[in-house]
Amino acid sequence: MLSKISIIGAGNVGASCAQRLVERGYADIVLVDIIDGLPQGKALDILESAPILNFNSHLIGTNSYQETANSDVVIITSGLGRKPGMSRDELLSTNMSIVTEVTHQVVNYSPDCIIIMVTNPVDAMTHLAIHLSHFSRNKVFGLSGVLDSARFSSFIAAELDVSVEDVSVCILGQHGGNMIVIPRLSTVNGTPITKILPQEIINRLVERTINGGAEIVGLLKTGGAFYAPSAAIAQMVDAVILDKKKILPCATYLQGEYGIKDTVISVPVKLGKNGIEQIIELELTPEEKQALASSAKAVQELVKVMKLGR
Repeated sequence: MLSKISIIGAGNVGASCAQRLVERGYADIVLVDIIDGLPQGKALDILESAPILNFNSHLIGTNSYQETANSDVVIITSGLGRKPGMSRDELLSTNMSIVTEVTHQVVNYSPDCIIIMVTNPVDAMTHLAIHLSHFSRNKVFGLSGVLDSARFSSFIAAELDVSVEDVSVCILGQHGGNMIVIPRLSTVNGTPITKILPQEIINRLVERTINGGAEIVGLLKTGGAFYAPSAAIAQMVDAVILDKKKILPCATYLQGEYGIKDTVISVPVKLGKNGIEQIIELELTPEEKQALASSAKAVQELVKVMKLGR
């Protein structure tokens, strides 16, 4: 029996994610959006590629949450996208109201699901979903580090003209301007990039990674990234549905790990069928610990604005 995955939001990220996942063949997909005809049209278009790509899993588009009932995984992409010059933080109030409604519907129809948050600002929205759902923290986590790491890895591979398969990077903290890139733990075939690249080039690649989403928003002018985000989401879903026990950096609710409490930031975790099955604590230098604490504080300030209470 195939698994069931629901994707809330049929914009570019949600629809691209639906395409990537339905082509994998391990789950039936439900694509939900409030705009009449949008999820239905995109789902039909994707489904008509099945005879060409030889997948037999099913995909439906709907404006109702009823079809999402008993989902194994629910991916929340709905919300306002960033416009040029807009920070993720500026999305907070609008997307807070959207994610609140969506989370209530998701919990109502799929009380045993795992929630993957994509809506920005993702760390704060993940915290909100945990608060509203009353799910355990292992069952609600967000897209951040997988995408940020992919960006940094692609930039390093292009700079050195090596395979991306040989690149492994380490990025922690808030998704966005306060992310913590750790070059000494970022390697090419096991060798730290600090021994391969000059510091000024590393600084340039780190800066480009931190501004990776804004760079694409600035170029497109009418939207944000969706190819890399949807690929990152699919990798996270693979780890859960296929019980891969894969170590991936995700927006995770910390309860003392890294000396940080009651805060969602990106750290490496082991993902499997139960969601987050282990939080990996890296050995950080005092400077890196301080930077991570500052990144966490930026998320905490956003959460204070939401006034969630206890």
